[in-house]
Amino acid sequence: MTGQAEVSKALEFAKSRSSETGQSDDGKGSKFLSFFLGEEEYGLQILSVREIIGLMDITQVPQTPHYIRGVINLRGKVIPVLELRTKFGMETIEDTEKTCIIVVEVVMQGAPIQMGILVDSVSEVLEIKASDIEAAPSFGGGINTDFIMGMGKVKDEVKILLDIDKVLGEVDVSGLGDLKQKTEADSKQTAEGDLEQTAEPVPA
Repeated sequence: MTGQAEVSKALEFAKSRSSETGQSDDGKGSKFLSFFLGEEEYGLQILSVREIIGLMDITQVPQTPHYIRGVINLRGKVIPVLELRTKFGMETIEDTEKTCIIVVEVVMQGAPIQMGILVDSVSEVLEIKASDIEAAPSFGGGINTDFIMGMGKVKDEVKILLDIDKVLGEVDVSGLGDLKQKTEADSKQTAEGDLEQTAEPVPA
């Protein structure tokens, strides 16, 4: 496992080298950003990932699903943050210095939207060949595994590869619309005010 800064650099490099389909350089596999929830390691296709940021102030929003931690103001843009542990029904733990937010872009109702997912830690960028990715097993009993893209075999381990569009596809963020518009408007006004203060008067 490497540090968040190193993983972020590796992510940017991998994205720059990947094709628009998210395939690896040889066209025979895909690249994934891996992260941990507890002892389990998961993966997201890197083309869905916009950036990795450290834990920052999160504003709680009333009457939102229990797995929504709140929203963050990322450079003037309001982004909902989802606790992936809670969404998956896992035990809640205290945040640590390794806790971070992965900002992803998904499609909801035909439109792209950015969301943050809170994870225990990021691990590395993995290149997994198509031949090393198997379909998710059937667990029976009506257990839904549609959100699992596949199981990636890396050395002697198995990584759970997520279809992030399906993980977040049913997330209800409708109640965040008004707050999003207000916060972004406030950020714009603040930026304009700072610009006016720093502007030098034009000599007559």
